[in-house]
Amino acid sequence: MPADLHCHTRLSDGSLGIEDLILLASRSGIDTIAITDHDCQAGTVRGKIIGKRHGVDVIPGVELSSYDPEHNLNISILCYLAENPNRLEGLCRKNSLARRKASQLMVVKASQRYPISSELVLKCASGSTNIYKQHIMHALMECGYTTDFYGDLHDELFDPKSENNILVQPKYPEPKEVIDAIHEAGGVAIVAHPGRSGVLQVLDELVEMGLDGIEVWTPENTEEQTQAFHDYAKKNNLLMTGGSDFHGLYSRAAHTLASYSTPDENLAALKTFQARQRRARRKAEAEAAKAAAAAAGEE
Repeated sequence: MPADLHCHTRLSDGSLGIEDLILLASRSGIDTIAITDHDCQAGTVRGKIIGKRHGVDVIPGVELSSYDPEHNLNISILCYLAENPNRLEGLCRKNSLARRKASQLMVVKASQRYPISSELVLKCASGSTNIYKQHIMHALMECGYTTDFYGDLHDELFDPKSENNILVQPKYPEPKEVIDAIHEAGGVAIVAHPGRSGVLQVLDELVEMGLDGIEVWTPENTEEQTQAFHDYAKKNNLLMTGGSDFHGLYSRAAHTLASYSTPDENLAALKTFQARQRRARRKAEAEAAKAAAAAAGEE
């Protein structure tokens, strides 16, 4: 059955509420989703409860922001199945504050060019825990400056290559800090939409930092990238996941829920990963103790 492990709700930069998303999954015959809002775990508990009501397994998740200053890359790390999610709350708050400060500056820049008010942007962001570029575009649409969330005006304002962009880089932690925080919370760390993020050039470094897997099946990856990431994951014994990066109305292109998904065998590998890791650690510890005892006996 389809499993879409990358979905956003109104709590971050999606357009659907939690219940609407789960109802869509149920009506579409999708039995497993993960709610992975940006730097926000607020929908996890409610999603699990509503999911049970509608026969949808909602896997706890969150998409955590990081920034690699050496390579000038924003790298998103998906965390799944955190056993102690409260340990991630400090990081979520830190990232949310960084995003909010950057977004407020972008709203000021946008309002200097177009007569949109911060109040209108906040109205468009109603229900979200932060302000995203989609909300700024929504305000511009409300004022008649464009009919598209993603078009010429979006590219002018938010494309890094545009000379007239209003982008402000939030002060996110580096990937190592985020991966460590995920593991300290008992979670699984998967790099999100690596094709878009330019992650291939730093993938070896991320694996050395402790990365557990790669989002292989995603609309952001080309066919060639999908194959390359699949082969890399197989070679390095990494987990593989997939998801549509669903944002509803705020999606960059038309992608239905589970149009990109995680195969059953890979979903099972994700769900059993932590238990397998614990068994491997216990085995290694037992073998090390046995070797130490043998060495002590020889003395």
